[in-house]
Amino acid sequence: MFTPKKMAVMSLLAAIGVLGATFIWFPAGAAKAFPVQHAINVLAAILLGPGPAVIIAFLIAAVRNLLGLGTILAFPGSMIGAVLAGYAYQKWKKPSLAAVGEIAGTGVIASLVAVPIANLFLGMKAAAFAFMPAFLISSVTGAVLGLLLAVRLKKTRMFQRKDHF
Repeated sequence: MFTPKKMAVMSLLAAIGVLGATFIWFPAGAAKAFPVQHAINVLAAILLGPGPAVIIAFLIAAVRNLLGLGTILAFPGSMIGAVLAGYAYQKWKKPSLAAVGEIAGTGVIASLVAVPIANLFLGMKAAAFAFMPAFLISSVTGAVLGLLLAVRLKKTRMFQRKDHF
């Protein structure tokens, strides 16, 4: 069950992710790189867990698509990384492993899942590893940023309390 405080933090992270996508992106091969999305995934995975991280990733992808800032590839590209980051942190309690989960989930698995989605919905005839360089660049830069932010935030008084969410 989500507390009002947890939902407020989730909403805030989703809003930051959408806003970040409007200002911080760069072309990377066959796709656009949105590193703020991956930073939010790592932050959410560490601070809130895998479930909320996936919900936040979905919300950001949905709003980005509604605003014309992304494609359908934003869904697997964000959600798979978020769930792996969340489970990695939940199992081992190491922020660096949340970042590794984000990179593996987005940079490797989601880039492969994106190929049939791009063929089916976007009419792109992409090879098996066509999206991997772009997804890796985006997820590595975002995961490192998210890791740095999460480590700093975990040291604040708000996140050291037992009842924080």
